[in-house]
Amino acid sequence: MEKDMQPIIIIGSGMAGYTLAREFRKLNTEQELVMICADDAVNYAKPTLSNALVGKKAPEQIGLGDAEKMSTQLNMRIEKETWVKSIDAEKHELTLEKDGQPSTQGYSKLILAVGANPIRLAIAGDGSDDIHVVNSLIDYRAFRETLDNCSTGECGNKRVVILGAGLIGCEFANDLQNTGHQVTVIDLAPQPLGRLLPNHVAQAFKDNLEQSGIKFALGTTVEKVSKSERGYIVSLASGQSLLADVVLSAIGLQPNIALAKATEINTSRGVITNTLLETSQADIFAIGDCAEVNGTLLPFVMPIMQQARALAKTLSGQTTTVHYPAMPVAVKTPAAPLTVLPAPIDVDVTWENEEFEDGMLSKATDAEGATAGKQRLTLTKLVPDLIPASV
Repeated sequence: MEKDMQPIIIIGSGMAGYTLAREFRKLNTEQELVMICADDAVNYAKPTLSNALVGKKAPEQIGLGDAEKMSTQLNMRIEKETWVKSIDAEKHELTLEKDGQPSTQGYSKLILAVGANPIRLAIAGDGSDDIHVVNSLIDYRAFRETLDNCSTGECGNKRVVILGAGLIGCEFANDLQNTGHQVTVIDLAPQPLGRLLPNHVAQAFKDNLEQSGIKFALGTTVEKVSKSERGYIVSLASGQSLLADVVLSAIGLQPNIALAKATEINTSRGVITNTLLETSQADIFAIGDCAEVNGTLLPFVMPIMQQARALAKTLSGQTTTVHYPAMPVAVKTPAAPLTVLPAPIDVDVTWENEEFEDGMLSKATDAEGATAGKQRLTLTKLVPDLIPASV
């Protein structure tokens, strides 16, 4: 079959993959579209996982549609629980495996929406294999099952130790603390949200979370997690030991670049693309948490939306570059409400601070006086675009 008569294929059923499919279908209802994924292809919004307890959502209530529903809704063939073993970029062909059986599938355009994998520390102890990560609804189901067992008294008084005081770690800490759990957050950094906030804002953020009951052990790391009759003993490099019923790791994500590298697609931290989201191989694109666009990795919701809209147009014949305006990140920590626009890491900035009755505003300016980052949505128009709109 001619290449152009083959389907457009999306590898991955996360937010990036489904958002792209939805945006594409708004523009083209007839082109054959196929999604291939190794999981069950349930559509859900990953950001809802870190505050589902407060929202009283059970794991089975988080999904927005299973593979069958999404296939009908988007007029798309979904191959779930199917592994892409290799990509032949020259032939425009995939080698697949499902239930141990190999097959091949041609494509006209291929989109890598393969996401990112949780970073796992090398931690000693016979309890290290029991450390939870939550990077998917499947992970979350396992995590909640452990928490439910704790709530029945099997695990004492529901002590949760979280590794990582970044965005996800702090959101989970707030959600757990507000639903009857005792939470301690551990991080090697001296402050929470160290990559997003200046020291003075991070300190105020930490103070507010501590007032809700969350404890922090900062400037140290976990050396060992051991099983005990009382749950787990978490031994820190500082010499401190903590008792836990559940240990959750939220120390960050690494873009999934293995398939791209095997296909000789250029990679760095992520899968390298230009502003058209094209990789170094013809007719192969990347989107979402795996995509490093013009040297920038942005594993947040708003960049995914911008990417999906632009790529959908390109796939429909309207060549469109992705545009990154200022994109605020709302941190879901009601105990310490925060909206942040991160300052670029390679720019020297000066922070200006204003105190209000209901909080604070911190504004970063560079040497030329341009606003680089802040904690209020109302200032987004002052911030230069990360990737300007094409002219």
